[in-house]
Order: sequence, then C-alpha cells, then structure tokens
Amino acid sequence: MSRSARLVELDLPAREALLELAHQALAEWPTDVEGALRLVCTRGSEDGGPVTAFATLAPIGAGQLRGRREGISVATASLGVAADARSAAPWLLAGAKTLSYAVNMASQRWAGGRGVDDMLWVSSDGYVLEAPTSTLVWLAGDTLWTVPAASTGILPGITARWLLDHATDLGYEAGERMIRPAELTAVDGAWLASSIRGLAEIRTLDGKPLDPAADTARMLGLLGF
Repeated sequence: MSRSARLVELDLPAREALLELAHQALAEWPTDVEGALRLVCTRGSEDGGPVTAFATLAPIGAGQLRGRREGISVATASLGVAADARSAAPWLLAGAKTLSYAVNMASQRWAGGRGVDDMLWVSSDGYVLEAPTSTLVWLAGDTLWTVPAASTGILPGITARWLLDHATDLGYEAGERMIRPAELTAVDGAWLASSIRGLAEIRTLDGKPLDPAADTARMLGLLGF
C-alpha cells in the first residue's frame, strides 16, 4: 500500500491508524471462516481534506477455494503494449494497486465467457506479464521464477514475492526472468498467486494441458493455506 500510495502521490494515514482499522474489522469476524480483508484509502472529498480510509472484510469465494484444490484453466490475451512500455510511462501507474479495476474485471469476464477460470496478459512482443488479479510463478528445474516487475510495470505481488523469498525452504533457488506462452507449457509447474487466491496451479493454458506440478501442496503449506 505504501508503494502504491507513493506512485499516486497519496498521503496515507499513520501506519498505526491503519492497523487499528484492520483490527476493528477483524474483531467480530468468525474464526472458522476464511476472509479477505481490504484496506482502501482515497483522497477524500473533491474539495480536499484528509484522506478517507475504510476496511472491508468478506468471505473467500468458492471459485478461489476450488482453484487452490483443483487447479485452474487459463487463456492468454494481448495487453496491447510491449513488455517494457509501461515502466517508461509513470503516468500509466504501472505496478500501483488502485481502485481502477475495470479492465481487470473485464478481462476476467472475458475469460469466463470462454469457459476458463482466468487469463494471462501477454505483451505485444510476446511475453507473459501477469493475470488481472494474480502474479505468475513457475518452476523450471530447481528454480522458482516470476516475471520482473521493475522492467515490465506489473504489480509486484506480495504473495509471489514471499514465496520466492522462502524458496530455499522448499529446496529451490529463486529468480526473475521473461517467458513466452509456448515456454510456459513446458515448465515443471506454473501457478497464479495472490493474497486472496493463495496459490492456484495452472492445469491448462490456451486449451493445452500442463504436466501436473509436484509441489503445489508444499507451497500452499509454506504460504499458510
């Protein structure tokens, strides 16, 4: 949140105030129900004034839980820009987590209309970038990889980052590199990761089955899911 606020030049409330807001939302939440907590900050009234902050808490959807257990089907679609285009255009707010989710939701509706669970955006020069609400992670040999956020302008996912930072707990190295869709069908495992989804194994990509990954259960356990 702090990184995104800097990108949009938004002054956040004090960290302690945001933590208290989160604690208030969690206080009455049933412990046997998995929920998704969101903290939202806006600029406040149109005439200026202090930042408005609020929290929402809702159960994790059945589709997200099913994706963890059974894996997901994914289609690729063009984002319409080169892989490095957004990193050179800060006004596009690349890598900022904002309320501007219309394109993200439209992308997921497009995927659902084609009978798949999610989509992966692909750059105009042919590289996989990210999913509308998730980060791509894949295993090749003894290394867990993800797409570099700094050069592509994708959102640097917290869950994927934590997983790669703890890859040695699973006996793997970690790294960042670019990958094309055709290469992704030949890796040793591919997942979409997010704080709500957890980790969902990609079982098919553009209709092509991917070989089952061996470590999905261990990764979910490491992440606390």
